[in-house]
This record gives sequence, structure tokens and C-alpha cells, in this order.
Amino acid sequence: MATPIETITKFCAAWANLSTEELMEYFAEDGVYYNMPGTPWEGSEAVRAGIDGFLKTWTKTEWELLNIAANGNTVIAERVDRTDMGDKHVDLPCVGVFELDDDGKIKIWRDYFDMGTFVKAMS
Repeated sequence: MATPIETITKFCAAWANLSTEELMEYFAEDGVYYNMPGTPWEGSEAVRAGIDGFLKTWTKTEWELLNIAANGNTVIAERVDRTDMGDKHVDLPCVGVFELDDDGKIKIWRDYFDMGTFVKAMS
């Protein structure tokens, strides 16, 4: 089985494929995603719908990992998410905190970023 850092590194790289199905393979059935400061998406159906919502508008994305560290099954990943939505582009600095279950699946993911940076780039 992959280490928690290897799993999250692969997960971040997988976003470039813009595939909800591929991304869902990383989540536990009862996984939760907190896209701060929004309402959490709880369970596979909600996480899938949220990811679909992102990907239906994105034309390209690449997540650059700046720093990554783990303490047991908890991984902290500092990144810059470089995303295109048609002719709009954003370089969004953020930090993700991931808690993996004993099977190496994401059970909780919290992303912290400045929404103003995103909104300004997309307007």
C-alpha cells in the first residue's frame, strides 16, 4: 500500500486528468470534503457532485505541490492550483489537510484558500 504522502501526491496530480471517476477512487465511501468556508460535502454522492461541479467548468488544471508533510495518516499539502475555465485563469494558493483511513482512502479533506483570489481571477 502507498504511504499517505504518496497517495495525496498522486491525488493532486490526478486532477490534471479532469476525471471525476478517477478522483473518486481516492475517497472512502463516507468521505467528507470541506471547501472552506463552504458547507461540507458528506458521503460519496455529495463529494462526486461537488467534483463534477468543478470539472464541468474547468478546461485545464495542474496542482503544484510546494510542501507536503505527514503525521501518521494525516497529510498537509501546500499547493498552487493553476486552473483554466475557458479564457479565465487562476493561480490559487491553498493548503489541504487530508485524513486517510486505514485503507489509504481520503476520509476527510479540508482545503483552505482565499476566495477573493479566485473570484477576482474569474470575474
